[in-house]
Amino acid sequence: MSDMLRQIEPVIPALRRYARALVRNRATADDLVQDCLERAVGHWHQRRDDGNPRPWLFAILHNLAVNQFRRTATRVQHVAIDEVREHEIGQNASQEQKLMYQDVMKKLAVLPDEQRAVLLLIAVEDLTYAEAAKALDIPIGTVMSRLSRARERLQQELERPAGRPSDNVVQLRSNS
Repeated sequence: MSDMLRQIEPVIPALRRYARALVRNRATADDLVQDCLERAVGHWHQRRDDGNPRPWLFAILHNLAVNQFRRTATRVQHVAIDEVREHEIGQNASQEQKLMYQDVMKKLAVLPDEQRAVLLLIAVEDLTYAEAAKALDIPIGTVMSRLSRARERLQQELERPAGRPSDNVVQLRSNS
């Protein structure tokens, strides 16, 4: 048990970062990590290799997130206005860095889920291509092509001026 905890505990902050980037909600991300850790502890004896558990843990987390996305896509969530805390409705940014962070997160959210997942695992969580491929259960070549497309698209989004619409938006009315 102590060996398992020794291997899992250092990965928890990275799992939380990945979950927060995927679902963009702190409470939901923490619930997702909790579910991931429960599943990992309960199925520790079933993991395939005795080496680094990081790819296995990220695979569990990713699969749980995908299942959650599928469930929420079919359900409409209604929240009473009295139950929403003021900071969840919206707030003004207090620092330029926070605005930049929000801009990057917004542009990251534009990426397709597959590209965003690969980019986060490799660029943020520092997994190797092989580990990311294993976590996402896809070929390493697919990881490399998705990562390339994700980086290219994110670069284009970041270079786009804030007021300029994206290239795939058709304007219905002229400004003249």
